[in-house]
Amino acid sequence: MIRLACLAIGYLFGLFQTSYILGRMHGIDIREHGSHNAGTTNMLRTMGLKAGLLTFAGDCIKCILAVAFVKILFGRTHADILPLLQFYAAAGTILGHNYPFYMGFRGGKGIAATAGLVLSFNWIMAICGIITFFTTFFVTHYVSLGSLLVYVGIVIELVVLGQTGHFRMTQAHLYELYAIGFLLAALAFWKHRENIRRLISGTERKTYLSSKKK
Repeated sequence: MIRLACLAIGYLFGLFQTSYILGRMHGIDIREHGSHNAGTTNMLRTMGLKAGLLTFAGDCIKCILAVAFVKILFGRTHADILPLLQFYAAAGTILGHNYPFYMGFRGGKGIAATAGLVLSFNWIMAICGIITFFTTFFVTHYVSLGSLLVYVGIVIELVVLGQTGHFRMTQAHLYELYAIGFLLAALAFWKHRENIRRLISGTERKTYLSSKKK
């Protein structure tokens, strides 16, 4: 039950749809523009850099807050499985972002919320995620490729850190943690299936932080 509670807590935090709210403040439904995705990249392309950064910040912070809230609630009573419970909260936030019930389950792809996961969960994962994403982005200008490589890294990092004792949990709980990480990665690849097809065909759209195209 406590796992479901953490998942539900995360889902509630995930329902704060930054791009949708910002779009409505400017009289548009972001899901009717650009790629029709309620996320950072579409906001960046549709409404500009400021809106994109605000969207990223809002979606990232909501996951950080969910993880922190679970730590406050269960940090003392369930310290032995706290990393697992925090990961459930982060997973719930990503699900809430991707599938908000009040938006007909049409949300984003969960990448900015995933950034909140790695930033709040483990400092090693945070550093690896930042290096992986920005190196990929500035070399290729493909947000989708950088996002997917971050998820590949998350799965690898969870296993390496778990097996080297960083999370201080039993092996059974570690396996559970790895499974959630794998499922989140699988979800990210599923949400990016069209991007993957375009990457393979060479038609994926590149993203730049300025209006100047290289």
